[in-house]
Amino acid sequence: MQASRARLFKEYKEVQREKVADPDIQLVCDDTNIFKWTALIKGPSETPFEGGIFQLAFAVPEQYPLQPPQVRFLTKIFHPNVHFKTGEICLDILKNAWSPAWTLQSVCRAIIALMAHPEPDSPLNCDSGNLLRSGDFRGYNSMARMYTRLAAMPKKG
Repeated sequence: MQASRARLFKEYKEVQREKVADPDIQLVCDDTNIFKWTALIKGPSETPFEGGIFQLAFAVPEQYPLQPPQVRFLTKIFHPNVHFKTGEICLDILKNAWSPAWTLQSVCRAIIALMAHPEPDSPLNCDSGNLLRSGDFRGYNSMARMYTRLAAMPKKG
């Protein structure tokens, strides 16, 4: 557990330095628990998520970095690789392709990349995956944009 704490403190310092370098990601450590983090990520441009701010929750295991963090969306998102109700994310690096070289920051970057390039063949959201697999990109983009507007964009006045 001491090694994981040291690694997380190192990542915390790096995040503080990189705040300006990576404006698409804002990682925040819980004040009382180094194993709990949240992130705000910007929806990638030229996707139906553009303009949205999505909140992620990280639960970091005591065996980190040997085991991956559990990450889920707190913001509702219509995406084939995200469970609509729980926010669970289907991403290989969070499961069997994890490497201790990954950091919480790089996990956020991988999630942003997944948002831009969904994998409809391993869906957690079957409705979303079916739209993409059947070639209904207009339907998928319309639903994803609608949920982005409803859940991930600041309300106006």
